Amino acid sequence: MSTADRDAPAAPTAGAAPTAAADPTAGAAPTAAADPTAGAAPSAGAAPTAAADLDAVSAPTVGTGPTGPADLVAVVGATGTGKSDLAVAIADRVRAAGRPAEVVNADAMQLYRGMDIGTAKLSLAERHGVPHRLLDVLDVTDEASVAAYQRDARRAIERIHAEGGVAVLAGGSGLYVSAVLFDLEFPGTDPELRARLEREHDELGPGTLLERLRGLDPHAAATIDARNPRRLIRALEIASRSEVVTPSLPSAPRAWRPARILHLRRDRSHLVDALQARAQRMFDGGLVDEVEHLRALGLEQGKTASRAIGYSQALEVLRGAATVAEAVDATSLATRKYARRQVAWFKRYATAEDLDVTGADHTALSALARRIVA
Repeated sequence: MSTADRDAPAAPTAGAAPTAAADPTAGAAPTAAADPTAGAAPSAGAAPTAAADLDAVSAPTVGTGPTGPADLVAVVGATGTGKSDLAVAIADRVRAAGRPAEVVNADAMQLYRGMDIGTAKLSLAERHGVPHRLLDVLDVTDEASVAAYQRDARRAIERIHAEGGVAVLAGGSGLYVSAVLFDLEFPGTDPELRARLEREHDELGPGTLLERLRGLDPHAAATIDARNPRRLIRALEIASRSEVVTPSLPSAPRAWRPARILHLRRDRSHLVDALQARAQRMFDGGLVDEVEHLRALGLEQGKTASRAIGYSQALEVLRGAATVAEAVDATSLATRKYARRQVAWFKRYATAEDLDVTGADHTALSALARRIVA
């Protein structure tokens, strides 16, 4: 799951992109730097409300798409909808049919080595031998970059296609998914300007920087979360650069290449209960110990990783600022807020197949994969 708590801007309409100043990603807002490291969607058929009803879904078929062959399949949706499991099941079916298939991670926090429990990263056994790209490619002290991710994910997909395979892009990080599926370009960074703005934020506070942003880019100022220092500074950095006339990305980006987009959704009440249980399982399963280990590797110095949902709350436990029970509740609340933003983001993918997987377990998702891969 995507695990950093942040306030995302309005979701793009019918595949439209967000402004570059507001990165609604799955990590704490990444910069758009070139990092050397690595309307409601149409229904796919009768919307099932329980695992057994998934047989009623008229699932899309891998190998076909609205504009041509779909050797790129994107499995998207909110946290806790079964994206990773379905992606593996689809890849399994493709491989059983005699073609190569690999999963490409689109969860910003799963890029980080050692961040396993809190991101619900699949174990090696759960991957069923399906190769996974862009997992465990960053240290917790590295800063995530959507521009770098776009470059690396597309290269991975191109290599998979060059070998005659199907690439299954799976994750809930809205901007990361969009950066791969659509022709989006991201402004570069100015390290000196960034450092100066960071100092000004520390000395003058967010109000001063927000007022300056209003003068340079009123739209960005109206949509930015001023409580998020990194996002505010990034927006002002983009708006302050003389060569940037507007920080907005295209309102209706072109598809990078033909893709089949599968949008998974669950009934809200079911999802809320599942996310509470998920948070409890993570802490019961050793999240605090995992974070303690990552703390020794510099987690608290990581600008992106340290703000991930679950990890920031576990750090509060280690600092003595919260009990485990309080951390579980805080994690559950942050995850629910994030899931709402994901729902708003992905439901605007106009070409997505909308699949209700409420109540679906591993068996039901595997059965769905069999119908998707005809």
